[in-house]
Amino acid sequence: MTTTAALLRIIAPLALLGAAAPEAGVEHPIVQTRFTADPAPLVHDGVVYLYTSHDEDDADGFKMLDWRLYSSTDMANWTDRGVVASLKTFPWASQTNDAWAPQVIARGGKFYLYAPITVAGSPRNVIAVAVADTPAGPFRDALGKPLIAPGEGYFDPTVWIDRDGQAYLYWGNPDLWYVRLNRDMVSYAGPITKLPRIRDYQEGPWFYGRNGRYYMAFASTCCAEGIGYAMSDRPTGPWTYKGEIMRHDARSTGNHPGIIDYKGGSYVFGFHYELNFALTPIHHERRSIAVAKFSYNPDGTIPNLGWWDRTRAPQIGTLDPYARVEAETIAWTGRTKRPIDRAYAWTPGVTTAQEAARVYVTRATDRSYIKVAGVDFGTPGAKHFTAAVARGTADARIELHADAVDGPLLGTLPVGVTGAAGQWQQRTTDVAGANGVHDLYLVFRGKSPGSLLDVDYWRFDR
Repeated sequence: MTTTAALLRIIAPLALLGAAAPEAGVEHPIVQTRFTADPAPLVHDGVVYLYTSHDEDDADGFKMLDWRLYSSTDMANWTDRGVVASLKTFPWASQTNDAWAPQVIARGGKFYLYAPITVAGSPRNVIAVAVADTPAGPFRDALGKPLIAPGEGYFDPTVWIDRDGQAYLYWGNPDLWYVRLNRDMVSYAGPITKLPRIRDYQEGPWFYGRNGRYYMAFASTCCAEGIGYAMSDRPTGPWTYKGEIMRHDARSTGNHPGIIDYKGGSYVFGFHYELNFALTPIHHERRSIAVAKFSYNPDGTIPNLGWWDRTRAPQIGTLDPYARVEAETIAWTGRTKRPIDRAYAWTPGVTTAQEAARVYVTRATDRSYIKVAGVDFGTPGAKHFTAAVARGTADARIELHADAVDGPLLGTLPVGVTGAAGQWQQRTTDVAGANGVHDLYLVFRGKSPGSLLDVDYWRFDR
């Protein structure tokens, strides 16, 4: 599950080209530990669950084998929940590639993942469905065969359950089709209907209803792709083009929207390629998700937000450091510069790995760091810091800084030699000055040239 070591040895010294951590608001991209695309956000029980497709580190064209999950309650700190489904979930499908844009929806205590995959023959595009008992999966194949049989352009599914309980499944590139799903969410009734082409529509539809209006957001005509949208007063159209949410921009040949309401705000997710271009000047299909907050106009239309460099989302709420915090909860990760290094704005930091259902931080090299945004230590504040660690080297330690990688030092956790991989041990240290609300930086230090330690979780105590 770790990022390709050989690739990182090549790219680590390279400079960031236009994708430095923003000065305020949610960082772009919101995940820096691996490439993510095709955002499919789901709000459930007060949590945003963000399902993504995943570009492999060595992808040139599209190379996609699984679907990942991230979650947040503040839009700034995102917890890596790992792989929740993969091509292996559908053993009857092609296993070498094509785990494309998914979407997950909840109904009746179950969670249904609609995924475009391929099968042998021509046409090869189908839509499959998997089901899970929790948002984090694991998802299991619901049918043992496609839900939507092969068709040209049959990918990018999007699903919505209307107020009357009727569910609709849309999909398609460059045409748009829909079908009415049955209440079981794994079968449909009636014909598959092809709709008239929506102006500027290319792919990646995102269908939803809000305040009696229906919206069809989409990746606008390639290439470059922005995000456009259409509206209707019925869930099956006709659809009227309303304009751009994100303009066409040469910095992103592709796109895919996901739109939600959460804690009183509205948010649009999409992607760009800036993480790829932070690592290489060569274009590859290695994409990264961004998010922006917006407000609907009084007539229900959506404003033009420009591009990701002009808009972002604020952090909403704070993080409680006195509860167990998964180490893979990250607002930003990178590695600090030494005097002998050439100038750069960003270079890769930690990454994550997965063992069964456990996700943890690894590749914690010297000078790599994790930023956790908006940590509320309260008053009088924290006195102790504890972390669950493994694979520690003799001089491995974690420095705790407030507000910047070189900000006030709250404490240092000596880790030292620990158990082997997966053999977790707790280490505790005293801290001082940890009160009020601050961004927390966990800075990893040690002389080993490789990874110093793995971290599973951490917490502060009063």
